[in-house]
Amino acid sequence: MNTGKVALVTGASRGIGAAIARRLAEDGLRIALTYSSSPDRAAQVVQQIENVGGRALALHADAADPQAATAAVEQTVAAFGCLDVLVNNAGVAAVGALDALTPAQIDRMIDVNVRGAIHTIRAAVPHLSEGGRIITIGSVNAERIPFAGGAVYGMTKAAMSGLVRGLARDLGPRGITVNNIQPGPTANDRMPADGPLAESMLNWLALPRIGTPEEIAGLVSYLTGPQAAYITGANLTIDGGFTA
Repeated sequence: MNTGKVALVTGASRGIGAAIARRLAEDGLRIALTYSSSPDRAAQVVQQIENVGGRALALHADAADPQAATAAVEQTVAAFGCLDVLVNNAGVAAVGALDALTPAQIDRMIDVNVRGAIHTIRAAVPHLSEGGRIITIGSVNAERIPFAGGAVYGMTKAAMSGLVRGLARDLGPRGITVNNIQPGPTANDRMPADGPLAESMLNWLALPRIGTPEEIAGLVSYLTGPQAAYITGANLTIDGGFTA
């Protein structure tokens, strides 16, 4: 258990982010979670955590805005007094050929998926406790893209691989671990587990189903615990055999 510790989870009003926030709260952490456009859903996650005796705070912050990222970190520390875990989950995707994507779509993916992670980590590092944890939520598409139109998205997620390796070296002297989780096809609002899109994914998987947000959250939980203190600079794939 990590009772008394504090985690900031970005992009946690739904899907994987919400599952991570709930799981870390179950582990005893106090939770700050950010959202960009779904205040009602963020409030619902906070309520779910508080209903089982946890403490949580929802913060409005667009991950693409460096000032908002910094403010979210500072508000977390002001509310809870410290910061022990940062989970960079906020992300966006647009699928299309390079010449079909608009400049705005390309810039948005880079701003949220890459710059957003960098600026949030940069703001968090001075506040992280000794032995703190940084976890980014990347994508298996950093390593395999079996469909057309995923080049820019895959590039932004591949950037996380290099980022965590370098940061692991920079922050290792403080005992801070930095790791990247790469989920495969996972159920969400746009891809329900029993929907046609999920069904279309099965030919790419070794297991006959797509993943659940709770399974991703379980790996995050492990990485925040004491048994994972020797894991850093790693890219951990959880994909049902997508890359097998």
